[in-house]
Amino acid sequence: MRERGSRGPFRADQLRDGDSYELTRGNPVFCAPTGHRGSVANVLGAEVLDTDPDVERAGVDAGFCPEPGTLRAPDVAVGNVGESPGWGPGAPVLALEYADTGQDEEQLQTKIADLLGAGTRWVWVVRLVGPRRVEVYERGAPPRTMGPGALLEAPGILRNAVAVEALFDRDAAHEATLRNLLQRRGYGNLDAVRQEGRVAQARAALLAVVASRGLALDDAQRELVASCSDVEVLSRWHLAAVTAATADTIFAS
Repeated sequence: MRERGSRGPFRADQLRDGDSYELTRGNPVFCAPTGHRGSVANVLGAEVLDTDPDVERAGVDAGFCPEPGTLRAPDVAVGNVGESPGWGPGAPVLALEYADTGQDEEQLQTKIADLLGAGTRWVWVVRLVGPRRVEVYERGAPPRTMGPGALLEAPGILRNAVAVEALFDRDAAHEATLRNLLQRRGYGNLDAVRQEGRVAQARAALLAVVASRGLALDDAQRELVASCSDVEVLSRWHLAAVTAATADTIFAS
């Protein structure tokens, strides 16, 4: 029997995409198929992290090879995820792992140590058995456990803190994903989108009345309308336009 911790004979370049093994110091680690509960959680975690406005790219089961005898594939990886085929060098900056029924704790701790040793700054382990929680392993710091209601942070990697429950609860994950996607389009939140819609509607209503009454706006007045984002002001101009004799009268109100 091979002595625990001794180096095995295998190399990452001997494994192919889709093989059910990872490597630690040349020793194979079997990776079983993911159960349904874990597979759903993986999707949620991936979408929350990948859509963060500061994340360029995230990967699911992406293989990292920091040295020839080590190949590790976190459930979700953020940072240092490329687009080329095959294994990537180094390690992700942030790794997300899900631990469900049947988790081999010794193998999990070895994987965490391999990732942190290869340069990963944070490993978040989501526990799906028992009380839902996330264990945070940070390089150079003692592990800590965080429960629902707590926020997970990865400064310099993620713009937004991640609610613990967003990594396993579908509604919370979708809410976080929507926030992220809106921010990627320049909106702070859903209220900002609604406000933009109200402004656009008020502006269109004003211009429709101006056109129906045959009032001519000069370039400066058109720019004033286009640049105004105050619904109350646009509504006031709208009312004035209903009875205004000239365009100048509208903006004097």
